[in-house]
Amino acid sequence: MNTATQKKIAFITGAAAGIGRACALRLARGGWSLAISDVDEAALAALRAELGAACVFDARLDVADPAAVDRVFTRLAGATGGRLDLLINNAGVLEMGPFETLPLSRQLRINRINNDGPLLCSQRAFALLAATPGARVVNLSSASASYGVPSLAVYSASKFWLRGFTEALNLEWERHGIHVCDVMPNFVRTAMLDGRDSQRLIERLGVELSAEDVAEVVWQGATSARRQVHWRVEKSPLLRVLLGLNQLLPQGLQRAIMKQASGSGGA
Repeated sequence: MNTATQKKIAFITGAAAGIGRACALRLARGGWSLAISDVDEAALAALRAELGAACVFDARLDVADPAAVDRVFTRLAGATGGRLDLLINNAGVLEMGPFETLPLSRQLRINRINNDGPLLCSQRAFALLAATPGARVVNLSSASASYGVPSLAVYSASKFWLRGFTEALNLEWERHGIHVCDVMPNFVRTAMLDGRDSQRLIERLGVELSAEDVAEVVWQGATSARRQVHWRVEKSPLLRVLLGLNQLLPQGLQRAIMKQASGSGGA
């Protein structure tokens, strides 16, 4: 086996840009070996070059394609000797706008990537994770998994799904020695938000987080002795207070807070 794979190794989906790229660079600085995947082959090649010897595996991967996921994980098992310390389910897409105006094809794509992707990759990674003492899974969720967000109905729902998936596997996989958690940031300044600054929700809540801010919390989820299930990422003191209160308030008040924050009209 390549000596590089004797280090802890992480597999990251959607690694070529944004939060995924920041996670790869943060783990590399921490001495980890990286296995990276993305649908963007040019950006993936650029990241591989930047990581240098820290990158021990790379592959083009559409996480919503079961056959592609199977092929990539078969190759990954061969490259790592059948072990994996960390799976980061990062690949995701966002669509913003009134539910009734978004094309159905784009809404279904959100579910395929944001939900089918973590499901397929986690299922296929299980044998590698179970064979590796202290293995972990970190799912990239969202603050929108706290309460359904207007103009983000399907995206928000996809993150609720991921939150439930995380909580269930956290319990199920404990007996296998695998810790499963998620990271729940608010809006992050990445290409995913390009051209969306005029959206009322973004104007009100702001975009104060960088990809590096989120990667630092992913690092904590991957390495900390605190085995918590949900890791929040938020710089805004106001939003931090609102999210904390949201867990304690009656449903009617939760709804009122979200309605005010998003500027939504109607009953």
